Amino acid sequence: MVEIAIKTLKGNSKKTKIELPTVFDMPIRTDLIKRAVLSDQSKKRQKQGRHPLAGRRVANTGVGPGKGISKIPRTHGSGTHHGSRGTFIHSTRGGKLAHPPKVEKDIVEKMNKKEYALALKAAVASTAKAELVKERGHKFDNKLAFPIIVEEKATQIVKTSDVLDVLGNLGLGEDLDRTKPRKVRAGKGKRRGRRYKRKTGPLIVVADDCDLLNAGRNLAGVEVCRVRDLDVEMLAPGTYAGRATVWTEGALDVLSAWR
Repeated sequence: MVEIAIKTLKGNSKKTKIELPTVFDMPIRTDLIKRAVLSDQSKKRQKQGRHPLAGRRVANTGVGPGKGISKIPRTHGSGTHHGSRGTFIHSTRGGKLAHPPKVEKDIVEKMNKKEYALALKAAVASTAKAELVKERGHKFDNKLAFPIIVEEKATQIVKTSDVLDVLGNLGLGEDLDRTKPRKVRAGKGKRRGRRYKRKTGPLIVVADDCDLLNAGRNLAGVEVCRVRDLDVEMLAPGTYAGRATVWTEGALDVLSAWR
């Protein structure tokens, strides 16, 4: 069993060390982690489809043979913009789609429960690998040891400014600066409720409901969640394992019960 020191709110190490749960010894299965994240993302995707009569709700007339033009149905009127335009047929401008999307299509990427559980454990284990955390782009003090364990007193923090100070004391202040800027998304996504993009910051995991859940949620790029609410996408955003994660003592106790 690997032992690691607990950090105080001031960033100092306690003299007493604790044994890490066996879940941190799991092999890093990046293939399963990627599949699990894609499965989580597919469940959030909204289904889309076309109305069965789309492209067919228009008055049209086929000119028939002997006119020296194609027999494609055309709208009524004259001119090239509004009238006398090909319609109804999928090969014409303004016509229907040949094979439009259907709401009935199954877009959820299913994954076996045991496979997902293994991916979740692998994602938890990846938070203890400093090289993976650095590879994801997180910035931290080189002397910082992973996984980051903070004393249970952190769950009693009420003010957001105090959470900011604690993360800075733990050696993640530079990572918080990295997540402050936000950029405007390119393309049509900026018109669809996701105008801005921001980099992912640290994740704080607690055992149960506490004041820290509300105190830390307003920090840019920072997430606070309970152990039972963890999913693979939280621990490996964008399918890349090794998110900078701060665990409380109580959260480790819950992880110790994982089998």
